[in-house]
Amino acid sequence: MTITTSPPALPASAEEALATAAGLWQELAFLTGPPDRAAAEEGVRQAYYAAGLAEPERVVWLPSPARGAVAAAVLGGHATALRATGLAALAEEVMAEVGTGAGQPVREAVRTVPWERARADVQATLGPAGWPLAWARTGGRLWTPVNSLVARIRRGIGELPDTATDTTHDTVRGAAHDTTHAHDTTHAHDTTHAHNTAHATERGATDDTERGAAEILLRGVTLDAVLGQHDAPWLSLFEALGRPETGGLARVARHAGWWWPFERVAILCERPSELHRDEIGRLHRGEGPAMSWPDGFALHAWHGMPVPEGFGRALGQLTVERVRTEENAELRRVMLEHFGYERYLAESGATPVHSDETGMLWRIDLPDDEPIVTVEVINSTPEPDGSRRRYWLRVPPYVRTARQGVAWTFGMSEDDYHPERET
Repeated sequence: MTITTSPPALPASAEEALATAAGLWQELAFLTGPPDRAAAEEGVRQAYYAAGLAEPERVVWLPSPARGAVAAAVLGGHATALRATGLAALAEEVMAEVGTGAGQPVREAVRTVPWERARADVQATLGPAGWPLAWARTGGRLWTPVNSLVARIRRGIGELPDTATDTTHDTVRGAAHDTTHAHDTTHAHDTTHAHNTAHATERGATDDTERGAAEILLRGVTLDAVLGQHDAPWLSLFEALGRPETGGLARVARHAGWWWPFERVAILCERPSELHRDEIGRLHRGEGPAMSWPDGFALHAWHGMPVPEGFGRALGQLTVERVRTEENAELRRVMLEHFGYERYLAESGATPVHSDETGMLWRIDLPDDEPIVTVEVINSTPEPDGSRRRYWLRVPPYVRTARQGVAWTFGMSEDDYHPERET
């Protein structure tokens, strides 16, 4: 009997090139620190030339993608929309830095067209068997961790109008108060209160509308960015296979962060100055921002979840009352996990809802959230000192008995759970 084997879908030389490129771009995607501006600018000129465009007259460097997005919005004719929010001062600063006369955006020619051509050629060259293998060895490895960063940056940029402040509205309210004060003092309190209440309501509704429009605008602008180092998933594949169309884009990405190409101006942004991730690659840091740029734009996260500034430091001063009164359900869960179920149960004066020979069932009711239900179990194997460790196992809220909870952790029903010996 003759056994035949199919040849590998990718030759050994291609496998080696893919592995090398994947390792390089894995490092570049998460690289921090000052850019090599000369090398990045040469990459910009190369990308424009490959697109059949004249090189930009000016390359403007900005310290973060947040500032870059504001600049792109201003150059796109949206300065007025930004001035209507707390971003007025930032928009003016960026206009002074970037200037005018940038021309039209050219991302389509610089990035989209060569990207699509390279991708189509790679798919045609490798065929239906080789293409998925090549992607899995390069971009497939980087796609999830890199794009989670991209999504988080876009969210942070979109939230700029919510975190900005503007003194214009306070000035308007002050003028209204001064005008009202000139009225007869007999009616001053009622008149001022009614006027300010109506004005605040109207102004608040307008503020919300303006901030919402600015958020949509800035998020949209981020979709027009060339992602530089965060284009690593595709660039790792293209570079491994020697695609010439994306050579300039790859050179920029090796040395810079996000960028926006216009006819006569290219806006380039620096890489992050700091980046902190947990063991599975999620943004995470307790003391300070998980990701930050030289101008102070920063993202705070706890194991991938966006959190307010200072949240990590505050975990060290948690109390039962602080955990209980936290309005954000996701943050409260993080607080509870950090505080510890055992400690929370002890300090909150909770009592078990059920107990049997398998353990003890506890239930923590939380406002506007599903209850935390845990089973307290004792390790049947003693420690070297003869003590036995206690564990709290999180189980679904519908669990009503300790046995049901323990059975659930083994993927069994309560009726089927009859261990002969527990370990």
